[in-house]
Amino acid sequence: NLQEFVLEPAPAGTTIKCRISRDKRGIDKGFYPTYYLHLEKEDGRKIFLLAGRKRKKSATSNYLLSIDPTELSRDSASFIGKVRSNLIGTQFTIFDQGRTPKDRSVDEARRELAAVAYETNVLGFKGPRKMTIILPGMNLEHERVEIRPKTESDGLLERWKQKRMTGLLELHNKSPVWNDETQSYVLNFHGRVTQASVKNFQIVHDNDVDYIVMQFGRVSDETFTMDYAYPMCALQAFGIALSSFDSKLACE
Repeated sequence: NLQEFVLEPAPAGTTIKCRISRDKRGIDKGFYPTYYLHLEKEDGRKIFLLAGRKRKKSATSNYLLSIDPTELSRDSASFIGKVRSNLIGTQFTIFDQGRTPKDRSVDEARRELAAVAYETNVLGFKGPRKMTIILPGMNLEHERVEIRPKTESDGLLERWKQKRMTGLLELHNKSPVWNDETQSYVLNFHGRVTQASVKNFQIVHDNDVDYIVMQFGRVSDETFTMDYAYPMCALQAFGIALSSFDSKLACE
């Protein structure tokens, strides 16, 4: 069941290896590419998981996520979530397919599955990108804590800003190390990433920087690897990866 799989945390002790391909063909000269997420099996097969596409005519960056590679509309049964940014493209929230609290009874309000905050870095003076990831925590049964905000001020980003982190998990991207030989900042992706890019990252908890919760990086112009581990699920990781694709004037 694809819908269940993409929302389930990776099993403890395993890393789920995936690949993202970006398709710039089609509409609008490539301004609204479609992104496809495939699971990479050990035997070399690839299994489709999710597709994402940037919505047109949206005031902020807004991606629709679908479990059908051909059906990317909000009204379809395959619509499973969205990624929405703030006005300047430095903060992103990943939602499931539920309604906004204004739309329906609050019982059905959408869940917030993850949030990403990029530190502003005008003109690149501060070195590599810095990201903070906020996830709902896990309970004793290894189930995700439900975050269904009734107001904007109760969402993941606002709770993080106000340091109300009960039931939440704060992760950061691992700081790359300067390499004199290549004259660049580098991370060890153990062969999963082959091209340097400002978008490459690894997500860790400050208490254990060797446990990679997620990593993402370029292998060719239009292909990227995306691997994730417990407690992350495919939908959270894909949403975080899409936030990295977004061009951020304030962060480069």
